[in-house]
Amino acid sequence: MTRNRRGIIVHPEELRLDWLDRMAEARLNTLGLHPVGGREAHLTLQKAIDMHTLPESIKLRAAAASRGISVEYEAHVMAWLLPRHLFDQHPDWFRMDDRGQRAADFNLCASNQNALDYVAQRTATLATLLDTGANKHYYWLDDVTGHHCNCPDCRSLSPSDQQLIVVNAMLSGLKHVDKNAKLCYLAYHDALQVPARVEPLDGVFLEYAPIRRDHRAPINDPNNEKNAQEVAPLKDLISFFGTKDSRVLDYWMDNSLFSDWTKPPKAFQLAEEVMKRDVDFYRSLGMEDITSFGCYLGPDYEELRGKASLAAYGRILME
Repeated sequence: MTRNRRGIIVHPEELRLDWLDRMAEARLNTLGLHPVGGREAHLTLQKAIDMHTLPESIKLRAAAASRGISVEYEAHVMAWLLPRHLFDQHPDWFRMDDRGQRAADFNLCASNQNALDYVAQRTATLATLLDTGANKHYYWLDDVTGHHCNCPDCRSLSPSDQQLIVVNAMLSGLKHVDKNAKLCYLAYHDALQVPARVEPLDGVFLEYAPIRRDHRAPINDPNNEKNAQEVAPLKDLISFFGTKDSRVLDYWMDNSLFSDWTKPPKAFQLAEEVMKRDVDFYRSLGMEDITSFGCYLGPDYEELRGKASLAAYGRILME
């Protein structure tokens, strides 16, 4: 039975032609390119932008298309959208920390309309620079917890509400270059709870990424405390955003996580039974698309440990 989008996400520099062949053999149809996050996410994003127009990158995207594989970018983009050097000119664009000080470290002030307008314009620019022909976009705020804005206007807004305000602004910018553009709300870390005071614009869809889960146990195992906490908001998130265009972003194939984001990468083996039970659960809730990070399985992994198989992963997504 054919499902909707069945994907895997890798770092742009890990992509090779044989990876696309293995994706096609596993009947995966969506490739995500994920510049490394963290404090230098703006630099790795710029590197991805620079790589995007190189002849080799263009050839790889064409090869993906010939195999029925769509290409998307999934990235933490806020430090690129709102460069930190702007703090000297516009400190009020940036978040206020819990001591009442403006900080140019992460994210932004979600109540500052000028900052939101600037971010909207930059989002449109980013989509143009990373155009793959897709109208669904996966642009995320900074990969941190506890770094939302605490200014008087933002203080009553939860991290989820603040994120959705920013996502709405970003989508408004995208629609200036593509009226059919859509943008994810990443339910992740501080923004895992349902927004309480902000409504999504038409075109905002749910992407659920349970990174704090126990990856050795099924996500809906009621006896696993970590998973019970991580999955608790999911049904309410689905009720709020709907299932249309919804995506699960899980970690079954994420050898960067299992290697503690440190190289050399560790040996990897897919936890097939956990993944199967997870997929059955996600499908029962109506989630449309399913993908997983698959980083740290590229050329350096192959040199150490041989090629990582995508066969079981693809088979489970097809069942």
